[in-house]
Amino acid sequence: MKSGFVAVAGRPNVGKSTLVNALCGGKIAIVSDKPQTTRRRILGVANGEGYQLVLADLPGFQRPRDPLTEHMQRTVDHAFQDVEGVVLVLSARERIGAGDRFVAQRVFSLDVPVVIALNKVDRLKPGHIASQMATAARLGSFLALHPVSAKTGDGIAALREELVALLPEGPAYFSPEQRTDLSVEAQIAELVREKALALTREEVPHAITVETEEIEDRVVRASVLVETDSQKQIVVGKGGSVIKQIGVRARPEIELLLGRKIFLELQVKVRPRWRRDEALLERLGI
Repeated sequence: MKSGFVAVAGRPNVGKSTLVNALCGGKIAIVSDKPQTTRRRILGVANGEGYQLVLADLPGFQRPRDPLTEHMQRTVDHAFQDVEGVVLVLSARERIGAGDRFVAQRVFSLDVPVVIALNKVDRLKPGHIASQMATAARLGSFLALHPVSAKTGDGIAALREELVALLPEGPAYFSPEQRTDLSVEAQIAELVREKALALTREEVPHAITVETEEIEDRVVRASVLVETDSQKQIVVGKGGSVIKQIGVRARPEIELLLGRKIFLELQVKVRPRWRRDEALLERLGI
């Protein structure tokens, strides 16, 4: 069979995680409109007739500002080792600018095939898409350029076919039923964090992380960590309204993951400056 690893790179918020989910045919990585949603390398596995394509969803390229973003950037750098190619993801809805050129410079220096995915083309006029494709084509010596919509699925099959063609003959790195390298605990924590990101604004989403404490037959316990008491008040909400809504939204997806009904018990805890706590970052797998 054909098998191998392909890294998915791009600046923050171009839709890398949504694209990985679309290519794998199911939810692998959480999705949000907030920058820094993806904090670790997540492997998504796409299995098909005679192939296993392993996609490395990476944090967006950014200038490190604290130990958390330093860890994230190291994750990006290490993920480029031993890959068969790279998908450079661009957003068709935004100007292709300095941030994209910075990522492209790094990607095109790797000496592996680069496939450009111009994402978010749904509901855009053909002339605008053509103009963005022409700009993307000037970023470097690419193997192929695919206009796609990870949201609607347009162009995804052709892009997947292109990536599978890059793979050499090799073993299956994951069992057929496995779709990601994340542990169940990590997947649960990410699902809770996704809902917390959707319900908070401004600096609060960046200050949130989640740790799964316990998985029992009927009960799952997780802690939502923030850095200050004021952030805790926001995440808890008036009369516990926000944390309750986070649980209501996360529970069905966790039940789908576990294959059983559960009670989701969430606690909000203050962990000052957790983004600078190297030991906690290691424990969280970041």
